[in-house]
Amino acid sequence: MLSISKEFHFSASHRLDHLAPDHPCGRMHGHNYIVVLELSARPEELTRPGFVRDYGELGSFKKWVDEVLDHRHLNEVMDGRNPSAENIAMWIHEKWSTEFPELTAVRVSETPKTWAEFRAPAVAR
Repeated sequence: MLSISKEFHFSASHRLDHLAPDHPCGRMHGHNYIVVLELSARPEELTRPGFVRDYGELGSFKKWVDEVLDHRHLNEVMDGRNPSAENIAMWIHEKWSTEFPELTAVRVSETPKTWAEFRAPAVAR
């Protein structure tokens, strides 16, 4: 299996529900997020030039990040989901796996030391 990945950045606010009243993440706050998309293919599935997918084709995702996520309040854009890093990773995968069927993982970082990852179950293609 071959994999490629590309990193994207955005800044946004959120507030997490269902936490103890004194938990700091229950208050509105913001992060400088990093999202990494991982796309994978078997050697026989590579494009004619030898790509899993041309990195340039990920421009539509960058445009979406800039328009939908950057400088937004994630509670208002995530279809009613609690915007934890884990839920953000799953939500992005659900939204983009049709356009990028090779999408095998989405990683989301809120801080330099923390990451959440959603890894799609292996599917025979």
